[in-house]
Amino acid sequence: MVNGSPSLLLSMTDGITLGSARAIRWAAVGFVTVLTIAAAQVSITLPFTPVPLTLQPMVVLLGGAALGSRLGFSSQVLYLLVGLAGLPVFAASPVLPPGALRLIGPTGGFLMAYPLAAFVAGRLAERGFDRRYLWSVAAMAAGLAIIFASGLCWLTIQLAPTVGTQAFQTALQQGLYPFVLVDVVKLFVAGAILPGVWKLVGR
Repeated sequence: MVNGSPSLLLSMTDGITLGSARAIRWAAVGFVTVLTIAAAQVSITLPFTPVPLTLQPMVVLLGGAALGSRLGFSSQVLYLLVGLAGLPVFAASPVLPPGALRLIGPTGGFLMAYPLAAFVAGRLAERGFDRRYLWSVAAMAAGLAIIFASGLCWLTIQLAPTVGTQAFQTALQQGLYPFVLVDVVKLFVAGAILPGVWKLVGR
């Protein structure tokens, strides 16, 4: 690991004029936001849970690690703001509310964790975690843990009025067990991407 190393994006824009670097960096923020929106459209609705299976967590974590903490955070705040504005950027669902109401629905905890998860993945990348495979996996695992923890806490609150003391166990059944294995597999695949890019750019 390298203390205080730049993110991949900052490293790749180093050495060009300040104005151009800023334009590229904010274009990259917009690009990751668009990727997050696109990943939401690739979703699978499961009959036993309101939580859809999507590619979003991996985009959030990869984007955060590549952009760095502040820009990664910004990309996901922008995503949520677009959703709050009412544009159809969240995963299609026959049971979840549309637009801004999605953030106070059963999956709101997962969505609201995206900025923090991206920030943490980006912060660890800035400490060199994205240079080696296992450390890259660890950085993304930290971000994924934040998404699951937030999502499960919010889902438990949502379920409590109907299932009472079984709310947390039901939240695990609906928000963790069906997804954790798939997301861990995706994590190990995604963990190879940034170290591979670092080798390609020779930094």
